[in-house]
Amino acid sequence: MKRIGILTSGGDCQGLNAAIRGVGKALYESLHEDVSILGIRDGYRGLIDGDFREMHPEDFSGILTLGGTILGTSRQPFKTMRAARTAGSIDKVEHMKENYREMGLDCLVILGGNGTHKTANLLSQEGLNVVTLPKTIDNDIWGTEMTFGFSSAVEIASMVIDSIHTTATSHGRVFIIELMGHKVGWLSLYAGIAGGADAVLLPEIPYDLDCICGALEQRSRQGKRFSILAVAEGAISREEASLSKKERRTLRTKKAEPSISYRLAREIEEKTGKEIRVTIPGHLQRGGSPCPYDRVLSTRFGAAAAKLVENRQYGYMVALQNERIVPVPLSKVAGRLKTVPPDCEIIQAAVRPTFMLLAPR
Repeated sequence: MKRIGILTSGGDCQGLNAAIRGVGKALYESLHEDVSILGIRDGYRGLIDGDFREMHPEDFSGILTLGGTILGTSRQPFKTMRAARTAGSIDKVEHMKENYREMGLDCLVILGGNGTHKTANLLSQEGLNVVTLPKTIDNDIWGTEMTFGFSSAVEIASMVIDSIHTTATSHGRVFIIELMGHKVGWLSLYAGIAGGADAVLLPEIPYDLDCICGALEQRSRQGKRFSILAVAEGAISREEASLSKKERRTLRTKKAEPSISYRLAREIEEKTGKEIRVTIPGHLQRGGSPCPYDRVLSTRFGAAAAKLVENRQYGYMVALQNERIVPVPLSKVAGRLKTVPPDCEIIQAAVRPTFMLLAPR
């Protein structure tokens, strides 16, 4: 009998339960009674602690549309994985290897984002049989055109922008909507286009404050009463882009504002005199039921992961490429980030007259 462990790691998002369901149902369909699935609680922390439960076919029913994760999750930074939990004890990786063996696992199925995949690759290098699924609302995992959770987050972020349009129009204000995305701007870019934002600020394209203020003034001269800026939480100015990461962190700790949007609001208001409001949907972007696209994608990823397990093809992440689900070696995924290319087609589409993207000039 095959014993398969499954865990969800990192920040939660829509589609996790749909993917868990896809893995479980596909394994039961192909292996029937010859499989035992162990649900590991709270991500890598559960594997470190040996905290798991045996799952049954009924556990995988009724969860396709359910948000969050029935297994629980936690963040375990990759840089701490080689640290001992207590003085004189073995490190976390050794704990995970020991519990993998004690649980009698034939394979570990891992659902997670970039940090999760770095640890998954490390476990694979340490001799564990690992298969992974790409999960993140940021859509920034290298090797796959789409991650599950992204489309659902775009839908929510777009709805926020849609809703802000009415109040922005009524009051004649400038609204800054801060969206998730520390290092990459796929979410802000897609939601900005879908929601008809008047400007999008991305981490990949450092912004120019004078350029922003000039564009807002131009809209006012054209008789437009409001403007909406979709701003990724990791957006940086040109001045910040010229600094090292350490210098940038030091600079931001000296700022009074809690985030980039509030700082930007103050700076724009000081330069233009316009009334600025900030909206931060925050974790709303990760919550709720997955959209239909994510339900389908998660199911496809789950079925493909189960096939890899069945065929003993370990050390791979399932990925979407050219509308097909394919295996990608973990060694090629780990530690790589899929950023928004400033010259990509969608950026070019965004700068057409109906949409203004504040790119370098």
